[in-house]
Amino acid sequence: MLMALGEFVFSLPTLAFQELSRRTSWRWVDNSRIGVRAASQYLGPGEDTITLAGLLVPQVIGDASSIRQLRALGDQGEAWPLVDGTGRVHGAFVLTDLEERQVMLLDNGVPRRTDFSITLKHVDDADAQAATATGSDSDAG
Repeated sequence: MLMALGEFVFSLPTLAFQELSRRTSWRWVDNSRIGVRAASQYLGPGEDTITLAGLLVPQVIGDASSIRQLRALGDQGEAWPLVDGTGRVHGAFVLTDLEERQVMLLDNGVPRRTDFSITLKHVDDADAQAATATGSDSDAG
């Protein structure tokens, strides 16, 4: 297992990524002052995004239905725990973007290779719990 987002496991039989990039930001605000530089104030953490990129070659590596499964996961609009192969929990993440590029098409339109990129956004665990609780409440009512 390379990584898991909720119950979706990134692995050789499902969908393997070859590249992981992470972008983390912190929020600062500048307050203007007369005659001196602006005073900067730290507001807290900003966005934290992870992008996974790779390729799917159904005859060699991965399952063509994995992209559809991830798209369905994103359609649910929920935050999922992101856990890497060492067991480290990175927190709750939502799937914000899924890009695929199908190449080397067969005569019936089936791609022999699909390049993909998935962007995940870290959300506060409290927000994820609230979304899960709201989803549970709506199922009950």
